[in-house]
Amino acid sequence: MWTQIVGKTRLALTPLENHWWNVPLYVTPCGLTTSPIPFQQRSFAVEFDLIAHRLTIRTSEGAERAIALFPRSVADFYAEYMASLHSLGIEVSIHRTPVEFDDTTPFDRDFHHASYDTKHVESFRRILIGADRVFKEFHARFLGKSSPVHFFWGSFDLAVTRFSGRLCPLPEDVDPVTREAYSHEVISCGFWPGGRTFPYPAFYSYTKPAPAGLDQAAYWNNQMGEFILKYDDARAASSPDLAILDFCQNTYEAGANLAAWDRAALERQVNPI
Repeated sequence: MWTQIVGKTRLALTPLENHWWNVPLYVTPCGLTTSPIPFQQRSFAVEFDLIAHRLTIRTSEGAERAIALFPRSVADFYAEYMASLHSLGIEVSIHRTPVEFDDTTPFDRDFHHASYDTKHVESFRRILIGADRVFKEFHARFLGKSSPVHFFWGSFDLAVTRFSGRLCPLPEDVDPVTREAYSHEVISCGFWPGGRTFPYPAFYSYTKPAPAGLDQAAYWNNQMGEFILKYDDARAASSPDLAILDFCQNTYEAGANLAAWDRAALERQVNPI
C-alpha cells in the first residue's frame, strides 16, 4: 500500500507515457525510487531505502524529508507522507483507493494493514537487485522497442517487455487501462513475489495476444495460464542467473516464433564491443 501511495504521486504529476511507463518505480542499490517527478519549475524524487528502512523525499532545490519505515498503519504512513510533501511545497491529490487489490479501503482510512517485516523486506530488496540485473542483460539482447526494467506497484512485479511493433487486437469493451497497456503485441518477463492465487515467488513470462500452441512449450503453467519458473527452482540451479536468462529466452522464442515476429530485425545478433 505504501508503494501504491508513492506510485500514485508519480502518476498524478507526470504526463501519460505509452503503456503507463510514467507510473512504475525503479530498482536502486537501496530499494526503489520514483526517479525525478516534475512539479512546477522543479522536480523531486521519492526513494524507499530498504536498508536504512526509511522513505526519503528529495527536491531539486536540495530540501529533504525522511519518513521511518516500521510497523504502522497505511493511514498513519499516508498522513505523514502527505504532510512531508506539503512541508516541501509540493501539493498533490491522489486517488486514495488501492488498485489491483481485493481490499479497497482508502489509504487514509486503512488502519488494519499495519505490518512491516524488516527480514522479508530486506530479502525482497536483494531479490529485486538480482532480478533487475538479469532482466537488464536480457533487455540488452533486443533491438526493437522494449520497456525499461521497472516495478509496477499495482501488481507488485518487476518486469521487462518486448514489442513486435504490430498492433494488438483488443475487444471493443476493454477497459482503458488494459487498452493502453496492451495496445501493441508484447512478450513480457518478470518477477512476482506471489499472491493468494499462486502463493510462491516466481519468474513469469507471457505473450499477448497468446498464439495457438503456446501452452505446449516448456515452463507453461496451466493454473496461471502463462510461463512460470518458481524462484526456489531458479535459486537451486547451479547458476541462478543463467537459469533465469534461459527461462526468459526460451519463453520469448516460443512466443515470438509462434506469433511470427520478425526476429532477424528485432534481435541483436553480435555484441559490437
